Amino acid sequence: MNIGVELATARLRLRPCTTHDLDNLLHLWTDPEVRRYLFDDRVISREEAETRLRGGLASFHTHGFGLWLAYRPGEAATVGFCALSLTGDPPEVELLYGIAPSAWGQGLATEAARAVLRHGFVELGLTRIVAGADVPNVASLRVLEKLGMIFTHRMRTEYGEVKYFALTRAAFLDRE
Repeated sequence: MNIGVELATARLRLRPCTTHDLDNLLHLWTDPEVRRYLFDDRVISREEAETRLRGGLASFHTHGFGLWLAYRPGEAATVGFCALSLTGDPPEVELLYGIAPSAWGQGLATEAARAVLRHGFVELGLTRIVAGADVPNVASLRVLEKLGMIFTHRMRTEYGEVKYFALTRAAFLDRE
């Protein structure tokens, strides 16, 4: 049974989430600093977290991508997560990520996201990946720029202004 592949960077290991990771994810996703932009400052329930986790597991089976936990080699603590997920109609592949506040400012979000993009473009042959970030989330916008993602549009949502970006496989490979 395919549950996804582990990914590695210079400082991180990313492993596909399993149902045993629910408590870790819930702890991260309900952290006030993380949820501020990830869930528009809404505290998600355990049931919603479990639904999202199971969706990530199912996505690995059907698409080869899903939800990864990020941690430093040799350490048990989760420092964040990174995901590729289908969004919209027609569906597009979207990059998502979040890092625990204790690990902010170390470039780990960029490092994790680059590994997941590489997996999507190189291993899975995806042609385009999109991402969005709330306008006040300057750190996340900077991550998207460092990844080489190109601004496509800005949209007002019920939660505020969001900037959307996209990256093609060709552009990603040119930067590698």
